Amino acid sequence: MSAKLKVGIVGGTGMVGQRFVDLLNGHPWFEVTAISASANSAGKTYEESVQGRWKLAAAIPEAVKNIVVQDASQVEAFASQVDFIFCAVDMKKNEIQALEEAYAKTGTPVVSNNSAHRWTADVPMVIPEINPGHLDVIDAQRKRLGTKTGFIAVKPNCSIQSYVPALHALREFNPTQVVASTYQAISGAGKNFTDWPEMLDNVIPYIGGEEEKSEQEPLRIWGSIQNNEIVKASSPLITTQCIRVPVTDGHLATVFVSFEKKPSKEEILDRWLQFKGRPQELGLPSAPKQFITYFEEENRPQTKLDRDIERGMGVSTGRLREDSLYDYKFVGLSHNTLRGAAGGAVLIAELLKAEGYIQPK
Repeated sequence: MSAKLKVGIVGGTGMVGQRFVDLLNGHPWFEVTAISASANSAGKTYEESVQGRWKLAAAIPEAVKNIVVQDASQVEAFASQVDFIFCAVDMKKNEIQALEEAYAKTGTPVVSNNSAHRWTADVPMVIPEINPGHLDVIDAQRKRLGTKTGFIAVKPNCSIQSYVPALHALREFNPTQVVASTYQAISGAGKNFTDWPEMLDNVIPYIGGEEEKSEQEPLRIWGSIQNNEIVKASSPLITTQCIRVPVTDGHLATVFVSFEKKPSKEEILDRWLQFKGRPQELGLPSAPKQFITYFEEENRPQTKLDRDIERGMGVSTGRLREDSLYDYKFVGLSHNTLRGAAGGAVLIAELLKAEGYIQPK
């Protein structure tokens, strides 16, 4: 067996960084060998740097406890130690863009959990089962950045994972209009109930920037590469409301959809059951075997019961029925910090490795 690829986590002390550390513990292809964060954490061991703010139920993996955290702004020094990086920093958008490009220009692939480069024309924003072909734009990006091996690939917003896969499986029927309301967990804001007591017994009907992302990012995922850049699709027309609810993990969506060619209920259920993408074909380590699971019970999927389906990497649907205004309505659910964040980024990295974009330096 070949040696594991050496992974650096930039922004490794935050909530998503912690998820990366946890998910990569014992990974068959990847090994965390370096972690960086802000200058405040630099010089401490990883265990010291997350003391009192480790947010996961699982313990800090032994393999990373004594890794000395480095300063994320020391790009050349950090990049020289690893084959590729995951980036999950909490900085201003323009600072993140500059930081990720600086890492890419060292010849280091960057798999980003941040939103900063989601609309950069030659940066692929990928749900691996849905638009793996967008990785083809990486060659153009490398030319622009002046690197043979470095590049940036990004993961889309966590909220759209709860309904975009279910709609994508029905693309042959041409969805024309979509109304989605998402009920989003507090971990999406990097918080738990200890940090955010005002969320107990409460619902907040606004999440900054989320509705625009939820309406526009699916169109980029369904877009096409033209003249070395990704051009977003023009349909379906999507409108959303995004609501914060008192739940630890899991984003639930209620979805209404109309089609150009209205399918039967049986056709929809069949497409959901049969849907497979490139990760399933390749048997990638983090890929769910069954990407979309449909629940027949009227009261499922439930956030608490079903968010961890397929190790948090599957998507579940339920309550499919005809509607009086639209053709159909249904409920979707995905785990926002696994499929929607760190897990989705790990799956992208696995796809990039399998397709030859990430290699040992």
